[in-house]
Amino acid sequence: MNTGIAAKSDAELVEWSRSGDRSAFATIVKRYQRLVCSITYNATGNLSLSEDLAQETFFAAWKQMADLREPERLRAWLCGIARFLVGKEFRKMGREPAHDAEALDAIAEPESAEMSPAMQAVSREEEAILWRALGRIPDTYREPLILFYREEKSIERVAAELELSEDAVKQRLSRGRKLLHEEVVAFVEGTLSRTAPGQEFSSAVMAMLPAASAATVGAGVAGKGAAMAKSGSIAAWLAAWLAPVTPFLGVFAGLMVNWISVRSAPTARERRFQGIWLSCFWIFVLGWAVPGQYAVQALRHGYAWSDATYFEVVGGFWWFYAMVVGTFIVFFLRRAAAMRRQIEQEPGKPEASGAPTTFASRVAMVAGIYLAMFSALIYLAFKAHDWLAGAILLGAMVVLGGWHLVYVGTRDGLAGWKRATRRIVLAWVVILVVLNWRLGGWLAAYRGADLAVIHGLLPEWALPVATLTLAVWIGALVALTRPERARD
Repeated sequence: MNTGIAAKSDAELVEWSRSGDRSAFATIVKRYQRLVCSITYNATGNLSLSEDLAQETFFAAWKQMADLREPERLRAWLCGIARFLVGKEFRKMGREPAHDAEALDAIAEPESAEMSPAMQAVSREEEAILWRALGRIPDTYREPLILFYREEKSIERVAAELELSEDAVKQRLSRGRKLLHEEVVAFVEGTLSRTAPGQEFSSAVMAMLPAASAATVGAGVAGKGAAMAKSGSIAAWLAAWLAPVTPFLGVFAGLMVNWISVRSAPTARERRFQGIWLSCFWIFVLGWAVPGQYAVQALRHGYAWSDATYFEVVGGFWWFYAMVVGTFIVFFLRRAAAMRRQIEQEPGKPEASGAPTTFASRVAMVAGIYLAMFSALIYLAFKAHDWLAGAILLGAMVVLGGWHLVYVGTRDGLAGWKRATRRIVLAWVVILVVLNWRLGGWLAAYRGADLAVIHGLLPEWALPVATLTLAVWIGALVALTRPERARD
């Protein structure tokens, strides 16, 4: 292995793995394979099953690497995945963990010549004796004991892996040894040392990974499954730089636009109206999007949802959000336009109560509008290494924002409001087109899966149908709330 990669921190290895660097992920596997295998063996008492679950753990980690919010906590994250898979396996099989070792009298000769590295190191009789001895020890003492002999008898490494003090590890090891029968101590120590995962385990994990790297996405309708252009170091740097900023950029830009809009409203009546409506809007947005997403994740883990169920729930979650937001915007714009029309038709010119509209405030408002609309999508595209879609979105944001600023110009009143609304609608059309074109490929990149797998979870027709339903709903609202219809 490249010694430079081997010396990298967990956070660096995670970022490299996210960009599709398989050698970085292989380093992660070799660094934590003994810990993960020890956890799964401690829970199952079955060497073969424990290695299968450990391999599934690393495979799941590869697919879900984009979901790891704190790369420096990679070790704890891997342990959590391993324990979740153990629980899921035993729920499926209707058994409790740590009860899967076979009794001596139930052991038959191996039926297959293909055995795991661990099973090649010991006979099935030895495995049964090993677990018969270890199974009598409480989990508190058994887990450090297993890891101690697999980590070359290093108390320091066991303490680091289990996040315990060295004194605590020493006490648990001492108590664990005393609980073992003296006649099997030597046997257990030697067998655990021989069954520690080695190069074969790492090779098996890497062989499980999809042929396409995590940086490969579908090319959409024109070329599904084709690899996107990628650049490991630049992509990792860009994702790392944007990750902490992007979730707040759109929110900050939207809040800034609302503040400028309320502050520069020409009458006190309009300022009051916008302040109330926009406050309600942000309460819904922040109250639904952030806690709601965490709630979905909690339900997924609590009820062990399948990937298909999770995709359906998340899709419905965000579709409902889009419907509510679209409905709110239509009614807000209609009410605001009606108020402006009424004010303009009143005799006399109302006294302006808002802050004067300057060129700088217009630029800030337009920039905020288009940043709020495009920033998250641009980040998602670059995170998936989809440079084409990212460039299209970035270019559309700049062009539409500039066109909005120049075309709307200094037009105030109802005419300016209508012109601005048309530009924003056009921007949303661009966003929906790109989403329908590229979303499947982005999901494939995030999960390290082939595009066909994503289409199995999220059918190709699902997003176009959801988009069409949203468009029909918004169109119906616009038609039903026309000023002419309201007067009728």
